[in-house]
Amino acid sequence: MADLDNKDQAEIDPADMEDVEDVEEEETVENSKSKARQLTEQLMQNPQILAALQGGLEGLNGSPSGYIESLPKVVKRRINALKNLQVKCAHIEAKFYEEVHELERKYAALYQPLFDKRSDIVKAAYEPTDEECEWKVDDEEELTVSKKDEMKEKAKLEEEKKDEEKEDPKGIPEFWLTVFKNVDLLSDMLQDHDEPILKHLQDIKVKFSDPGQPMSFTLEFLFEANDFFTNTLLTKTYQMRSEPDEGDPFSFDGPEIMSCTGCTIDWTKGKNVTLKTIKKKQKHKGRGTVRTVTKTVPNDSFFNFFTPPEVPENAELDEDSEAVLAADFEIGHFIRERIIPRAVLYFTGEAIEDDDDDYDEEGEEADDEEGEEEADEENDPDYDPKV
Repeated sequence: MADLDNKDQAEIDPADMEDVEDVEEEETVENSKSKARQLTEQLMQNPQILAALQGGLEGLNGSPSGYIESLPKVVKRRINALKNLQVKCAHIEAKFYEEVHELERKYAALYQPLFDKRSDIVKAAYEPTDEECEWKVDDEEELTVSKKDEMKEKAKLEEEKKDEEKEDPKGIPEFWLTVFKNVDLLSDMLQDHDEPILKHLQDIKVKFSDPGQPMSFTLEFLFEANDFFTNTLLTKTYQMRSEPDEGDPFSFDGPEIMSCTGCTIDWTKGKNVTLKTIKKKQKHKGRGTVRTVTKTVPNDSFFNFFTPPEVPENAELDEDSEAVLAADFEIGHFIRERIIPRAVLYFTGEAIEDDDDDYDEEGEEADDEEGEEEADEENDPDYDPKV
């Protein structure tokens, strides 16, 4: 038997022994990686460690190397000349954005007839022709015959159902309300009591300032007659500036919104959703009697969008006001740049899918890493799911 064992050992290929060693080494490396990831996750969940890391990163970010200070005076003098050139570049860039604004104003006039027709279709002022309603799909988007038949049958049933209904919907009901509800940035502003009002919203337009006037744009919200307020038009104007700050010219990065102005909403009595009535009990200090008083306080609503906080000319805003204005500017810019030009795609959800495409690859990578981590944990003999 001893001779047989020696013979078996002699027949083992040295290359096979190397493969075994490689596999064991890979397993050891993977186990080490898994343990390192677990330790990293535990450390990153510690607020003190996170704060220390953040402080360290802030110290590393953009920290001067000391090289500039070590340069001879004559070289520093030339650097000042370069910085003066950079200031002139900033002023030229400001003029560039002014011309961009003029181009936007010019092309807005070309877009507007198409947007007006869109509005007419939405509010049933115009019924598009069969030719206008025909949507031609690309070859890659064509459906299979069975799918087409299925959709035709479904469409037929829907048409029959519509024929049975007494009321035929006009235009595209709740078009703008659906757009708002589909966009996270806007839906976060909506309250339940806002929705019945926004069902009456018929169009949103943008108007740019006239030539020679300070740079600005105005958002116009057009409403049909309703029971909530007498206005048919609500506006929000954003004043912009495209010039470098004299105190910090290098911070210039295009036009910035300086302030915004809303409008007065003429609410019907008892319909103002931006206010709410609360009852509060008060106790008399001397007599000890208790009385109930009614107070009117602000209420969360999308329509607070039309009464932004005022920006004082020579005073600094507190943090809360700055946060509100920053969010307001972001919303106004988004409505102007994305919602108005592509409203139908936000209504159908296609624009939202396009916006999400930018994150697909990153998300897939994260999912893959998570899957790998789960597999590593399962293979780790020291892994405890309770920890």
